[in-house]
Amino acid sequence: MISEGDRVCADARIIDGDLEVDLSTLTGESLPAPRSADQLDTTGPLLQARELVFSGTACIEGEARVVVTATGARTELGRIAALSQRTGRTDSPLERQVKRVAWLIALVAVGSGLVFLPAGVAAGLGWTAAATFAIGLIVANVPEGLLPTITLALAVGVRDLARRGAVVKRLSAVETLGSTTVICTDKTGTLTENRMRVTTVWLSGGEVDLENGADAIDSPELRTLAYTAAVCTSAELASQPSGAASGDPTELALLELARTVRVPLDPHDRDAGRRAVFHFDPHLRRMPTVDAEGNGNIAVHTKGAPETVLPCCTTIAEVGGGHRDLTDLDRTRLAGLIDHYAAQGLRILAVARRRVDGDTVIGLARADIEKGLCLLGLVAMFDPPRLQVLDAITQAHRAGIRIHVVTGDNGLTAAEIARRVGIGSAGTQIVTGEQLDALSEPELDDLLSGDAEIIFARSSPEVKLRIADALRAQGQVVAMTGDGVNDAPALHRADIGVAMGRSGTDVAREAATMVLTDDDFGTIVVAVEEGRRVYDNIRKFILYIFTHAVPEIVPFLVFAVSGGAIPLPLTVLQILAIDLGTDILPALALSREPAEPGLMDRPPRPPKQSIIRGSMLLRAWAFLGAISAVLVMGGFLLVLHQAGWHPGAPTRVGSPLHHAYQQATTVAWLGIVTCQVGTAFAARTDHASLRAIGVFGNPALLAGIAAEIVFALTLVYTPFLHPLFGTAALSGGQLLLVVPFPFIVWGADELRRLWRRRGAPPPEPRHHGEQRIGKAA
Repeated sequence: MISEGDRVCADARIIDGDLEVDLSTLTGESLPAPRSADQLDTTGPLLQARELVFSGTACIEGEARVVVTATGARTELGRIAALSQRTGRTDSPLERQVKRVAWLIALVAVGSGLVFLPAGVAAGLGWTAAATFAIGLIVANVPEGLLPTITLALAVGVRDLARRGAVVKRLSAVETLGSTTVICTDKTGTLTENRMRVTTVWLSGGEVDLENGADAIDSPELRTLAYTAAVCTSAELASQPSGAASGDPTELALLELARTVRVPLDPHDRDAGRRAVFHFDPHLRRMPTVDAEGNGNIAVHTKGAPETVLPCCTTIAEVGGGHRDLTDLDRTRLAGLIDHYAAQGLRILAVARRRVDGDTVIGLARADIEKGLCLLGLVAMFDPPRLQVLDAITQAHRAGIRIHVVTGDNGLTAAEIARRVGIGSAGTQIVTGEQLDALSEPELDDLLSGDAEIIFARSSPEVKLRIADALRAQGQVVAMTGDGVNDAPALHRADIGVAMGRSGTDVAREAATMVLTDDDFGTIVVAVEEGRRVYDNIRKFILYIFTHAVPEIVPFLVFAVSGGAIPLPLTVLQILAIDLGTDILPALALSREPAEPGLMDRPPRPPKQSIIRGSMLLRAWAFLGAISAVLVMGGFLLVLHQAGWHPGAPTRVGSPLHHAYQQATTVAWLGIVTCQVGTAFAARTDHASLRAIGVFGNPALLAGIAAEIVFALTLVYTPFLHPLFGTAALSGGQLLLVVPFPFIVWGADELRRLWRRRGAPPPEPRHHGEQRIGKAA
């Protein structure tokens, strides 16, 4: 037994009684749906069967006895859940790349330690000393701040996106956004404001332009159409100027039309006169109601997509109140008129009605109620595009991102709105849901393989899932928008599922990776830019840590190759002081680096491209690292030479050169620290000059460098730390020796980037949608 307030816990068939059921958890429709044992319906989708109730829904009104037909995973709710589970998540590109980086670092660290161990023994060190230095070398190559810095960079990106209207639920998704190649977006509420207004009404006597035709408001045919459309709603206009309207924007526009033509409808009177309601069906795309009129008559009022309402109509209203048969010629003319309105970006609804016998209508199936309707006319509504969408689309195209529109609206309407905001161009291909269902998988792959942007019209949630699968199979990184429960599998399957925070359902938001609190397409492009910035900053950090590993390793190799004739320029604790003391703060600050100029003018990064590329290793090891190593070893040898040292001269404790040796190691250690400063500034940009991004553009980095220098000077000039780290206080001349190091490192990289900018060809403009993959529908 199911009664008002009960939660349905299994799929069941009603055998006695009537119910009003909330199906929003399954269909995304917020309005209650009638269910009755008398309303047998063997056509259409299972969720629309009028005698069935489903697990996960709630009874709003009524009482009925039912027979359970399915439980657990066999229910419709279980089927959707199983579909989402089959579309399991995979590691993001960043997660895969971090694993590779970890393996590379481990191999480099362990390899260098194993190479040094026999080399140190051959150079005259004992096994214990050689093992100690080998361990120190391994420690020098392990970046302790790698994972914290990556996590912080992603967390900062998540925080920044939340402030700008995008709530990201997985840290790694921030980077995945940066490699997005295709966005599949809805139209209503995402590209448009979801704020409908009626601009044109077509009647058999002619067209009424409500924008410029105030005199036509007195037409009785127009008032009849407006009243019929208003009765067939469930929305409510604001009762006071300061109040808030509630309901679907399309229905609010119809209520506003009734108010404009002076037939305002009180929602309480409308609900009191209602005898039956069949809520909007996303597959049938129409909504009929049965209502009592003021004169005691009972009438069926219907509104919906013209292509679904017209087949239910047999007559058409004429001027003066009569009606005549709806001929094939009328239908042809109406089809052309509908296409004409749709091509202007207008959303079209057909409005129809018929009088019925009140004694016989109750209990009839929906298909019987909707027969023999009289077409009153067409209502054309305009949903203006969001003002900021055009700029966002332009930016997405500059970034090499394709945008497909996947909507349940008319194809021509969607194509015109898309054209207005810059998606596609004249002749953009329109593919309806029925046409896509008829395509084989190879044909769908061929359709999506080009560079053209496509309008997928009259699309069901299942179509979204198929499109997402096909694009991902081609290696695309897909961002998919959705708001309904049935969108959950597609949102779950896409690389980035984007749910609407205002108009979306809880199930869609749960399945999505990112939720737009403002339902604005521009926020998706903002998220892509943030993802690219985060990815660039992670590469900057990796470049930074790889670079300063070279001047840490080279002194050990020089000591080993010289057979001990050149003493060790560094101690193990000095290396640890770099990795755990001076290294962390600047590295963390690089994760806060602002976006580099031209970030959104680059094509998307291939998802399989390694985060560590050959050019990065050459820049880190063979260029910045080599320059730093030369400076560090040069400073070390210069200090020893000035003290009278020659290769092979003893520098151990008690020897005349021991203090000079300690000063030389201190210069080498401080040289690495100052080279880190130059590397940090060089790593801030991969293409542009430092002047273009601003020396003071990253205050966190300046603070980190200041803290690094204070720590280094403290270690150099604090006497009780000298025995622990093997350092010694430096003279003014020795200190000045390392001052130019950061400028040399940064200046060399600045010249390298200047050479690259002058030698690089100008980027070719990318205009999606110019190549057509088929004729426009």
